[in-house]
Amino acid sequence: MVIRNLFSGIPNSINGELVEILIRNEHFVFERIISQGEATPSGEWLDQDTNEWVILLSGGAGLIFEDEAEECVMQSGDYVHIPTHRRHRVVWTDSKQKTIWLAIHYKS
Repeated sequence: MVIRNLFSGIPNSINGELVEILIRNEHFVFERIISQGEATPSGEWLDQDTNEWVILLSGGAGLIFEDEAEECVMQSGDYVHIPTHRRHRVVWTDSKQKTIWLAIHYKS
């Protein structure tokens, strides 16, 4: 058995969001996402073919859903379930430190 650490192997600098698949099978994809100052481009919406459960482990971020007026501010330990095709966008991620997410994508 190999023990790994979610906070190891994080590059000192990143150029754009870094997505690493940790586990993938026919039922789900489990990934680590590292952001620093990234956001979904203005006017664009994420519209996924899978459900997503995501937890923010460090840093901070703002999410907004197309059908809601207010931005959801996420801090370490916060998580959210995003159903299939619920349009959303990342408004901001912390620019002073790395924002580390864990996300599970799965079909119902």
